Amino acid sequence: DGLPTSLPALSQAQEFQERAARLGFDWPEIDGVLDKVREEIMEVRNSANMEELTDEMGDLFFTLVSLARWKNIDSESALRAANLKFRDRFRYVEVRGRELGRMVNDMDDAELDILWNEAKKALSLKG
Repeated sequence: DGLPTSLPALSQAQEFQERAARLGFDWPEIDGVLDKVREEIMEVRNSANMEELTDEMGDLFFTLVSLARWKNIDSESALRAANLKFRDRFRYVEVRGRELGRMVNDMDDAELDILWNEAKKALSLKG
């Protein structure tokens, strides 16, 4: 209680977990978190319908936030950085595709993989 409902969901999950951990409600070792991540992935795979899948995806996200917390990573910041990285790489793929006279939706998986890997290399050199 006491957390603003307007907090981003990842930040809210991290704060709930930090508060619970301060009261002793936490795994004793990170291996428990990693086991829980694997368990949640299996539950996602085995979901029988959209309602169950949605529920299990929420549990997986929550558990991944716990893993981030154990590694002293702010989950909100990590996801924002991943979003920006994806955006930049995808933009690179679009631009390179146009340079090659192709649109992304006209490329096959192999062509997309080549450009994606090119984007990863090119953008990692920039910073």
